[in-house]
Amino acid sequence: MRLRYMLPAIAFLVVAVGLGVGLTLKPREIPSALIGKPVPEFSLPAVEGRTGGLATADLKIGTPVLVNVFASWCGPCRVEHPLFMELARTTDVTIYGLNQRDAPADAARWLETFGDPYDKTGADLDGRVSIDWGVYGVPETFVVDGAGCIQYKHISVLTRDVLEEEIMPRLQGKKHVPCEK
Repeated sequence: MRLRYMLPAIAFLVVAVGLGVGLTLKPREIPSALIGKPVPEFSLPAVEGRTGGLATADLKIGTPVLVNVFASWCGPCRVEHPLFMELARTTDVTIYGLNQRDAPADAARWLETFGDPYDKTGADLDGRVSIDWGVYGVPETFVVDGAGCIQYKHISVLTRDVLEEEIMPRLQGKKHVPCEK
């Protein structure tokens, strides 16, 4: 009989603890299963009007790189793009673009209109490479170390605060996640 009265109290306690833990989480941070793992194998053609495309080997150059997933149809990509242009102009950071599910002419026109901060840009026409990277949507930005290991993933518009507090320390080797092989 006592157990019958205690079950609702125990259930309430379990739910309260679960909600309490949930309140400590950061809902804007979606963990990536690829952090600390090598970049997926891929090879993409260049965006129309560009040369070279983008492939796994480009991310294993001995120095950290940024990979920005963008599209011409992405409104938030326009918001963050001036920050990438500034970064390309004022630093020696290597920035690669991964153009997701875009019409070739639209991607080329977008880069001509807003500027091209990317050292190389791959055209992921069907979105398969983006899926392999665990992309939820655009824009997303990754930090990849010189050995081709994913160190960080930022979802949504890149801000100056995120750039200074999260990305630059990783590009400078101040924050590093060991890579699983």
